[in-house]
Amino acid sequence: MPYKDELKVREYHLFKAYYCGLCKILGKQFNQLVRMGLSHDFVFLALLLSAILYEKEEILSQRCLYNPIGKKPIVASNEALRYSAHMSVILTWFHLLDDWKDDRSISALAAMPVYILPIRNARKEYSEKYCKIQDYLKQLSDLEKGRCDRLDEIADVFAKIMQEIFVPPFIEDERTQKILSLLGYDLGRWIYLLDAFHDLEKDSERGRYNPILLQYQHNSKEDIKEFIEKVRVPLEDTLYFTLDHGARSYELLEIKQNKVILDNIFYLGTRRKMEQIFEKGSCSKDERSL
Repeated sequence: MPYKDELKVREYHLFKAYYCGLCKILGKQFNQLVRMGLSHDFVFLALLLSAILYEKEEILSQRCLYNPIGKKPIVASNEALRYSAHMSVILTWFHLLDDWKDDRSISALAAMPVYILPIRNARKEYSEKYCKIQDYLKQLSDLEKGRCDRLDEIADVFAKIMQEIFVPPFIEDERTQKILSLLGYDLGRWIYLLDAFHDLEKDSERGRYNPILLQYQHNSKEDIKEFIEKVRVPLEDTLYFTLDHGARSYELLEIKQNKVILDNIFYLGTRRKMEQIFEKGSCSKDERSL
């Protein structure tokens, strides 16, 4: 998510137009219900890849199925948006599978039929990406089942998933491929670590796997809030280090458009998200939605 307070109105509207454009493509390429699985991670990816490819936006004015009152600006389909839509479907499918296998989630099971045809299409279009992501998720699952207590080891596997996603096949320049690979890795690592910290209290209460609980040797007699305060500083240091390392890669990219929005998300939005999670445990309702 961008840090809205630091964006001009037109820049924020363009970000929303990308969000709506990606949402529209999900509905057009797959089905209307998969649009519910859209996350901001893939909006950032679409923005970034569009900026590298210099795919100048064609802004359309259209109505939205989920908000039909009045027309909204929407970025028309381009290669970066189509790729991001396919990656969104693949990751959402595996997320639903994971929720069903691990927690027997009824909501995940109910949503899976919606993705049967979309995942077939996405797998056919990007079979190599699908297989590599599946392999990494299998490694991740094995580490979780083995209750891996090395945070860096398990975060590394998730980071490789994002590393794979961040390098689409239509980016042919080897230097750009390497930079995107490094950036995707660092952002993936950051996402995994921050998510694990965010879920500490919930995972402790439910007896679920969390590598932070294991690495820092939390026991049932220790108050979880005190434990969270104990691990907060080293986790914050690790997360800031990971973002700073990712910034070195990001700054090497040739951003040809929308740099203000991308800078805002990468330098301000990520840190704002960290502050919300470390200070409050979650983001506010207003900042979860557009």
